[in-house]
Amino acid sequence: MSFNIAIDGPAGAGKSTVAKMAAEKLGFVYVDTGAMYRTIALYMLDSHIDVDDGKALVDALGKIEIGIRYEDGVQRMLLNGADVSGRIRTKEVSAQASVTAVKPQVRAKLLDLQRNLAKKEDVIMDGRDIGTRILPDAGLKIFLTASSAERARRRFDELREKGEKCDYEEIRKEIEERDYRDMHREEAPLKQADDAVFLDTSDISAEEAADRIVSLAKERMER
Repeated sequence: MSFNIAIDGPAGAGKSTVAKMAAEKLGFVYVDTGAMYRTIALYMLDSHIDVDDGKALVDALGKIEIGIRYEDGVQRMLLNGADVSGRIRTKEVSAQASVTAVKPQVRAKLLDLQRNLAKKEDVIMDGRDIGTRILPDAGLKIFLTASSAERARRRFDELREKGEKCDYEEIRKEIEERDYRDMHREEAPLKQADDAVFLDTSDISAEEAADRIVSLAKERMER
């Protein structure tokens, strides 16, 4: 029987980085749920679909086949057979994904895919509603967060390293606005599952956070 780890938390908390590290240490499969939503968003952009048009959205979803392939432990996303792993990382797709992902029809389409993966493999899955909705029976649930100030600092440093001009206060404001939207949206709002372990990464490294999760997972698996 597979053992699943669900990691939820706000944007910019380092969920994906920590989840990948923990997955490698445990020999688990890391499932990037965000990439799945981005893949659907890419199709909507390419096909010029108005996702607020319910019928058009449902019709489009019926034409989408999402596949996942792992190469050297890295998740590759397939859209109707084509590898779109690179294309889904653009700002345009990211913006579309934030709109598309809140649609109940989209979340329903991905629900079975995500759960079936978890049935077959030992997985670490991160997102906004993994522990509360996607994998409610996960062996370990983590709510991973960091202060808005720390998340803004990380994002600021990341952009500066890329040579992009940015304003710290503007980034922090955007993060706090995103938190509010995620926590108050009607479909699958961001919240900590009742049985999740709270893990604040404001003052610890991603490596330390991953080690904490690995330790908790091993404790649970030994029970």
